[in-house]
Amino acid sequence: MTRGVGPGVDPGEDLGGRDGGRGGGTPPPLLRADLGPGVVAGWTARAGGVSTGPWAGLDLGQHVGDDPVAVATNRRLLGEALGAPVIFARQVHGVRSALVAPGAAVPEPDPYLADLGERDGGYDALVSATPGTALGVLVADCVPVLLADPGAWVVATAHAGRPGLLAGVLASVVAAMTAAGARPRNIRAALGPCAGGCCYEVPQQLQDDACALLPAARARTTWGTPSLDLRGGCTAALHAAGVDDVQVVGGCTIEDVSLYSYRRARVTGRFAGAVRMLP
Repeated sequence: MTRGVGPGVDPGEDLGGRDGGRGGGTPPPLLRADLGPGVVAGWTARAGGVSTGPWAGLDLGQHVGDDPVAVATNRRLLGEALGAPVIFARQVHGVRSALVAPGAAVPEPDPYLADLGERDGGYDALVSATPGTALGVLVADCVPVLLADPGAWVVATAHAGRPGLLAGVLASVVAAMTAAGARPRNIRAALGPCAGGCCYEVPQQLQDDACALLPAARARTTWGTPSLDLRGGCTAALHAAGVDDVQVVGGCTIEDVSLYSYRRARVTGRFAGAVRMLP
């Protein structure tokens, strides 16, 4: 079963940045996903943060050239929206999953600027079986995947860009969730805003190579050239892993100026998907 929910967030006029990243701000609005009772899940947009310049708004990426003070403030604001600090990973377009242990905290000196996996090769999926823990995934065109098995108290995030998707990151995260007590048939997954098949143009050979592994990813741009439908590929990969309940939420990041997009503006921020099982 695949469900589509709503368009992207409206851009609005205020992208933040009024205090130069020195503090302040309010918890950002979230584009919500329904992953079951007791689960808070959704995606940020640019609105609500304190970053300025090409990162203006709620930039949550610490390796994109933005002021670290602003990024830390934005991450704190996201934590306020989720009710707990959000744990992120150093993402590397791979397939490794990390189980976030009870009471896990990112290292000091600033917990809002330290990502899991900084010293050991990074992770592209995070899993928690600890109620109250908030997990996040950073994107600017890749698919931010949120997952939950509410009955097993297991939640997860996955970063599904083209390389990781084709390498099997979604099979990896479902396996890690299963090891933590979830059952694939009980997992709900939500695919947030990403580069859509309408705009994610690729060379013909790249499309052929990708679709040899995931035929469901084949698409055409609105101007008639080869492209990839990443969320179509994600849906097929999740179904193959035993996850039937897949939601598609939001639109195309390349088209939607309320969201960060690396394809649209190479110097830009990162928005996030986040999920938390309430204690």
